[in-house]
Amino acid sequence: MNAESKTGYAPIHGMQLYYEIYGQGKPMVLLHGGITAFEGFGTNIDALAKSRQVIAVHLQGHGNTADIDRPYRFEALADDVAALVAYLKLGKIDLVGYSFGGGVALQTAIRHPEVVDHLVVISSVMAQTGFYPEGLATFAEMSKNAPMLADSVKKSPLATMYPKTNWETSFKKMGELASTPFDWSAQVKALKLPTLLVFADADAVRAEHIVEFYKALGGAQRDAGLDGSMRSMARLAILPGTTHYDIIASPSLAVVIGEFLKR
Repeated sequence: MNAESKTGYAPIHGMQLYYEIYGQGKPMVLLHGGITAFEGFGTNIDALAKSRQVIAVHLQGHGNTADIDRPYRFEALADDVAALVAYLKLGKIDLVGYSFGGGVALQTAIRHPEVVDHLVVISSVMAQTGFYPEGLATFAEMSKNAPMLADSVKKSPLATMYPKTNWETSFKKMGELASTPFDWSAQVKALKLPTLLVFADADAVRAEHIVEFYKALGGAQRDAGLDGSMRSMARLAILPGTTHYDIIASPSLAVVIGEFLKR
């Protein structure tokens, strides 16, 4: 990230929620994946900030936002995002979330539709069963393996960037969250806002679930017609040559999001 940013902490629900603001224009709130922080978006932040005011957030227990005595819950984290929008007086925002952050973004749109204008969900699911079985098995073992996983992160650049993070606690909480069954398909079907789903062509999300997710938003129901007038508000993008773990660093991501928001 090369663009100049403004940083701050917002007093939200007993936390000091860290954020950075890039660029100018209509506000776009950017939510990162689990364990990591928004730096994973790489040059996509600068690309998006060319036409938007990008507010990149460190969610509870991630990056510069210290943890509190509260489990990770998509619903609670969504309430944090809505409270940040109010604190910064952003009005109605475009909301972009990746993986864990995609679940938070989706719950924000479900719980606080009055603050979300456009929604972009990247490599995330509307039901826990959307992940491949091997992923679900990893989630089920994550809390138990938290000490080992924490030791591996302590040797990585991430630990150097955020030395105050309790990695073992983070993995335990993330494991508990990821191994808790959920199904938001009914709430997704009730959403009334333009939504873009973005997935890798070698994602951790099952291809069948990607189609189910898109259909729940009103997509893939019929031929859109010669002029495209019969298509739904939803959009679906599959980025070739990417995986669940590197999709947010793909330069194509900012391009796809930018094209969606132009519409």
